[in-house]
Amino acid sequence: CPTGPLPACPVGVPGKRCGTILLLAEELSNCRDIVTMQLCANKLDKKDFFGKSDPFLVFYRSNEDGTFTICHKTEVVKNTLNPVWQPFTIPVRALCNGDYDRTVKIDVYDWDRDGSHDFIGEFATSYRELSRAQSQFTVYEVLNPRKKCKKKKYVNSGTVTLLSFSVESEFTFVDYIRGGTQLNFTVAIDFTASNGLPSQPTSLHYASPYQLSAYALALKAVGEIIQDYDSDKLFPAYGFGAKVPPDGKISHQFPLNNNMENPSCVGIEGVLESYLQSLRTVQLYGPTNFAPVINQVAGTAAQVTDGSQYHVLLIITDGVISDMLQTKEAIVTASSLPMSIIIVGVGPAEFEAMEELDGDEVRLSSRGRYAERDIVQFVPFRDYVDDSGNQVLSMARLAKDVLAEIPEQLLSYMKTRDIKPLRADPK
Repeated sequence: CPTGPLPACPVGVPGKRCGTILLLAEELSNCRDIVTMQLCANKLDKKDFFGKSDPFLVFYRSNEDGTFTICHKTEVVKNTLNPVWQPFTIPVRALCNGDYDRTVKIDVYDWDRDGSHDFIGEFATSYRELSRAQSQFTVYEVLNPRKKCKKKKYVNSGTVTLLSFSVESEFTFVDYIRGGTQLNFTVAIDFTASNGLPSQPTSLHYASPYQLSAYALALKAVGEIIQDYDSDKLFPAYGFGAKVPPDGKISHQFPLNNNMENPSCVGIEGVLESYLQSLRTVQLYGPTNFAPVINQVAGTAAQVTDGSQYHVLLIITDGVISDMLQTKEAIVTASSLPMSIIIVGVGPAEFEAMEELDGDEVRLSSRGRYAERDIVQFVPFRDYVDDSGNQVLSMARLAKDVLAEIPEQLLSYMKTRDIKPLRADPK
């Protein structure tokens, strides 16, 4: 709350000042360079009584008003006075906001479990000075001002050496789209019997005259945004887990438009029409197998890997995966291809298996192989249902979170293969 006459505070003691919050803003530079550097240290001061030290570095960017803001922390290297830290990458904007001569301050700390980290020393540099070290090692003295004042023979508290420093341009998602990369959107919808009979109001596939089904809502929310990035607006759309005519065989990748040669639907409205038509012709059955449709899209993605095509598979489902081992194997294989997978879970089921596939916390693995990239984003639809029944708001919130990881996943694919935008960014 501000000083002066006190307005009502959302929390706190009535009549008491709640303190102040000071916001400082600075316009970001247009610099897109990113820096990768590695540092080591030698003969740092010993801070631990029973051991040596557990050193880490804290980088500070100087601000226009002379203050400093933390912009990076290295990992802690345990029990050594001669640590070698892992290489790390940081945008030049974060390091110096494009001002190559702006001071970069670096503090050296000894890590303590209780958070009261011991200050070892500090040194200052700049982006320009760091960049000159690309062809030679640069050594900085780590100085502790207090020790320097107290000890006449004080030299330093160790040294830090810049081992490597490299710069490359950072491209954005928009750069690739402008450069001609095409997004190809594929839909897969769960037609297993656990969804309930589509004719019954309790079914997740039930659409009343006044409200879309959960499946249709999820499809429209995600599809209507992503279709703007798909140039031809033709979306292959599949169903899985149903018995399909004419012979009633179970299928896990049947085309919603009933055209095996060309499963593409025109626009999201075309996908919705084909989905509703399929509900009237197929028999909901099971089991819930993801691997066939993932492998189907992966096979298409594998045909063009030069960065001109990127595939996004949207899977909408209600239940537990029946082919978890095969699905993990399919995702691990697909992680090296230009594709991402969005899973939207509808209904009240628990989705622990889906959380495992979404490798935000632990990288997905199968048979000893780890996924090259995290390509799966899972969201439970129930978390986005607005309490007031506002479908538009629900769809907007769902689309925002579902699509949040797609740009970074596309960029990770391009970066690991050193693929630049196909055409220069027109300005």
